[in-house]
Amino acid sequence: ATQQVTNTFTPADASNRNVTYSTSDASKATVSDTGLITAVATGTATITITSNDGAFTDTCVVTIS
Repeated sequence: ATQQVTNTFTPADASNRNVTYSTSDASKATVSDTGLITAVATGTATITITSNDGAFTDTCVVTIS
């Protein structure tokens, strides 16, 4: 199964909208450069999105059952 991560920028007219995605456990879930999460095995993983300037991060926990 897959799920697309969506992000919202504040301010809405932010000039740098480039981000990177990472996973805490690729054996449970992977995430592509575009934010597409793919379930790999039962468990949980934390997906982190980081602004390319490194100033901002956010996370979401995915549970695969």
